[in-house]
Amino acid sequence: MKFNCELKRVVDDSYDIEIGRELTDTLVCDLKAGLCGKASRFAVVTDSNVEGLYALKIMQALAEAGLKADMITIPAGEKSKTREMKAFVEDKMLSLGCRRDCAVIAVGGGVVTDLAGFVAGTFGRGVPFVNYATTLLSAADASVGGKTAVDTPLATNLIGMFNQPKKVYIDIDTWKTLPKREISSGLAETVKHGCLGDTKLFEYLEKNIERVFDCDKEVCEYISKHNCEVKYGVVMQDERESGLREILNLGHTVGRAVETVSDYKLLHGEAVSIGLIAQARLGLSLGFMTGEQVERVEKLLKRAHLPVEIPEYIDKEELLDKLYTDKKVRNGRLRFVLEDGIGKMKCFADNNYGLEITREQIADIISKM
Repeated sequence: MKFNCELKRVVDDSYDIEIGRELTDTLVCDLKAGLCGKASRFAVVTDSNVEGLYALKIMQALAEAGLKADMITIPAGEKSKTREMKAFVEDKMLSLGCRRDCAVIAVGGGVVTDLAGFVAGTFGRGVPFVNYATTLLSAADASVGGKTAVDTPLATNLIGMFNQPKKVYIDIDTWKTLPKREISSGLAETVKHGCLGDTKLFEYLEKNIERVFDCDKEVCEYISKHNCEVKYGVVMQDERESGLREILNLGHTVGRAVETVSDYKLLHGEAVSIGLIAQARLGLSLGFMTGEQVERVEKLLKRAHLPVEIPEYIDKEELLDKLYTDKKVRNGRLRFVLEDGIGKMKCFADNNYGLEITREQIADIISKM
C-alpha cells in the first residue's frame, strides 16, 4: 500500500533592505507595525563588541516602545560561529521563556547574522528574524541572501540552512566606530562584487576607495546600494545555490582555507583578499584574465590596506589540504569560480560556473604567493 503526501506550496520570501543612518527608530516602528507577524517577544543576539555600541540602545528603544526583549551576547570573533555557540544561544532563549511566539533580532556583523539566522531557522521549527548590520562586511555580504551557517574544525559554513530575514537594516552610521582594519575587511567583499558582476562599481572604487575610510556619506551609500544590487541580482536567479550563486564564492576557496589555517589571525575580508588574488592569478594562467587586469585588482586591494600574499607563518601544504573542505568540491575534486576579465564571471557549461582544478595547478599559484 502506498500513500502520496502532496505538499506543494508557494512561498514568498521577499524582504526589504533599508540603507540609511540611525535606523533604530525605524526598526522599532517596523516591529510595532507587525514586521515579524504575531511575535510578542524578541531575542536580541549581538556580540561583545557591538553590545555597548548599538545593542543596548536598541534594547532601550524596544523597552520604551513597550516591546518585550532580552539580549543574548556572544564573544566577538569568528571563533564564536560554532554549533556549540548556537546551542548556547538556543538554551539561553529557552531559559528566558522564548517559545514559538518570539522573533530574533541580529545586531552585529557577519558572525552574528550567520549564527542568529541559523538559530531562528531551527528554534521552534522556525521563527522570524531581522538583521541589523553594523559592519561594512555584513552589509556587503552576510546580512543579504539568506545563507546561514556555522563552522566546524573540519570545514567552514557546511552546517547551515537557507533562511531569509524579514528585513535587513544597513546603518551606515555604525561604520564610524569600526577600526580601520574592519573597514578594510569589508572592502574585500565590495571589491569582490565589482570583480564578479559590476564593472562600474569596480571603477568607482578605483576612484574613491580612500573616501570609504572617512565614512564619506555619498561613497558609503553608493557602495552599499551596489553591493546589495549585485548580490540580489545573483540570489534572485538562484536562491539555493544550484548553479549561478556559486559565483558569490569568488575568492573564497583559497580565502576560507587561509582564514582557517591562520587560526583566524586574519579577518575574513583579509583572507578573501588573498583568495581573490589567487583566483586572479589562476585565471591569468588559464587565459581568462590579462596581466593588466590582475594588476588592477591587486592595486585596488592594496589601496584598501588588504594583504595580497600568503603570510609566511601559514603552512602551504596544510593550506592545500584545507582547500578540499570547500563547499564547491565535488567527488573529491577542487572547483574554482573564476573571473572573465573584470566585472564578469566565466561560465563553463549551462549553469555551471565551477571549473575543476588540479592540486598541482593551484599549488603552483600558491607557491608563488
